[in-house]
Amino acid sequence: MNVLSTLRRLTGMNLARSTVEQAVKRRMQATGETVRKAYADQLGEAELRELVELVVVPESWLFRDPQAFAAAAAFVRQRLAEGAKVVRILSVPCAGGEEPYSMAMALCDAGVKPQSFVIDAVDISAACIARAEAGIFGRNAFRGQDLSFRERYFTCSGDDELYRINDALRARIRFGRGSILEGELGSARQYDVIFCRNLLIYFDEQTTAAAIERLSEHLSSDGMILAGYAEVPSFVRHGFSPLPHRQAFALRKDIKRPGAPARAALPAGADRTQRPAGQAAVPSGARQHPAAAPGAARPSVRPSGTAPAAPAATPPMAAAGDQSLLAHARKLADAGKPQEAAAACREFLARQPESADAYFILGVLAETAGKPGDAETHLKRCIYLQPDHYEALCHLALLQEQGGNSSAAATLKARAARAFQRQQP
Repeated sequence: MNVLSTLRRLTGMNLARSTVEQAVKRRMQATGETVRKAYADQLGEAELRELVELVVVPESWLFRDPQAFAAAAAFVRQRLAEGAKVVRILSVPCAGGEEPYSMAMALCDAGVKPQSFVIDAVDISAACIARAEAGIFGRNAFRGQDLSFRERYFTCSGDDELYRINDALRARIRFGRGSILEGELGSARQYDVIFCRNLLIYFDEQTTAAAIERLSEHLSSDGMILAGYAEVPSFVRHGFSPLPHRQAFALRKDIKRPGAPARAALPAGADRTQRPAGQAAVPSGARQHPAAAPGAARPSVRPSGTAPAAPAATPPMAAAGDQSLLAHARKLADAGKPQEAAAACREFLARQPESADAYFILGVLAETAGKPGDAETHLKRCIYLQPDHYEALCHLALLQEQGGNSSAAATLKARAARAFQRQQP
């Protein structure tokens, strides 16, 4: 069995070979197997689940990016005021339950009766589902300045500082194991609200398109979807329009041309870039991936607004300073040749030292290589040269969030939201 391709298919992630090999080594040590081929040949469903858990290690917290929950709660209230009996909400992927529980609390705080909403929460990780069903969280899940919700909806278990969410809220959420790419996606045919945040950043273009199409099928025609702030351009390219909720990154199906992909312009420099593992979340609405080693997702740095190119032979190196040299660097990065891509960027910068896009590509390459310091330096230089570079703002915000600088991350997210809204037609 080809372990790499199997795990890519199961998770949808563009996993790096090194990430998978690290997981295989850990499992071989755990099982006592010493021969790599023998381990691969004997892989069964149970062992594959263990490998999936190793490449999908979530970390999240309650009310992460609270503007999204406020926007969704207001939408649900409007839905009920218009006559809906029950509003159906989907959280995919749900990690350890932080996102669906946050939504349930936001609805109760907004005066929505528990019997008026149902939340389905889905994740590919069995361990995540078990943790979510338990509804027990430690101190790390409570990171905001306003923690008053903890007093309203949790009981403390004592000296170990663990908090358990109340049973009334737990009863409104149905947890289940599943994938956004195949099998059942929740229990409802369509949902009024879908949370799918920080998942698509790990997918290649084809998988992203398939995932968005599936989400669209499960979202009602006038429903709301909440995305991660780095994912909005992908949704816009595939039939969605942004909604005017500040920093909520909410979208709806494009009503201008029903059934057709949206053609809204992307922000300048907004390449469809994938985030390397170790930064946000797969199968989790908002999670970190410390176990997914740097390089798990290969960045796509093609020019903004362009369709993915068909596979082709690597073009000959262009003349130094020519814009085609930067396009060549993008193709090298997309082809999984980071060293060659970085060299092309530096050659381009030697001729055009004020190129924001070249610094952006270098930043993404450094991110992918697990060098956050270098990535931050390049991305900051990009933003200095082009303050409204949407993708650079998103990537830098994620780096700041990973480094624990929540204040800087929030500022960058706000800038990204403003940049994207300004540049919409």
